[in-house]
Amino acid sequence: MKRVYLSWSSGKDSAWALGLLLAAPAVEVVGLVTTVNRTHGRVAMHAVREELLQRQAEAVGLPLVVLDLPWPCPDGVYEEVMREFVLGAVAAGVTHMAFGDLFLEDIRAYREERLAGTGLQALFPLWGADTQALATAMTAPDTGLECYLTCVDPKQVPGSFAGRRYDRALLAELPEGVDPCGENGEFHTFVTRAPGFASPLAVVVGAVVERDGFTYADLLPG
Repeated sequence: MKRVYLSWSSGKDSAWALGLLLAAPAVEVVGLVTTVNRTHGRVAMHAVREELLQRQAEAVGLPLVVLDLPWPCPDGVYEEVMREFVLGAVAAGVTHMAFGDLFLEDIRAYREERLAGTGLQALFPLWGADTQALATAMTAPDTGLECYLTCVDPKQVPGSFAGRRYDRALLAELPEGVDPCGENGEFHTFVTRAPGFASPLAVVVGAVVERDGFTYADLLPG
């Protein structure tokens, strides 16, 4: 039996990976792990409010481990926070850490390198998936996800996409060369409905702002 923590970004790839893990034989998902910018109380990069993150964990019925990070966060501080988390996970009998990465070899190598020799093995449930096929499955009306773009890189995707639903209409409007799953950092999402959720989360799209070279949509609890 694999006892697995899932690296939970609050977005679509994490949610889809969770669905695969929950359906897999000999796998027990013991919890979700998220890094949060403590200064602003938001999920790192996705900029989602911590309250909404907690509601996601309640919807899937799993414990949530929040790793607080300062802002800015020096590499040494990040590594120490992760080291303490990994030590605690191994002591609790966790055997694997799962990630929603799709195809970026350098990111996978980094994760595997950081976990090497710790007692935790890395899992990549979505690795190698065709991202066009995956995006089509994620946006299926009956079996897919419901999610919103919370952060976009306006150098790759129009800033007006921030706050929009991630659906087939949006996929059809993505500029040429943009990965349909946003794996190259084109955009980040927040999931309100997914396989494994007991019920959908209600959200309202609030202010859209430009900050640090990105466009962010502030989601509010509905």
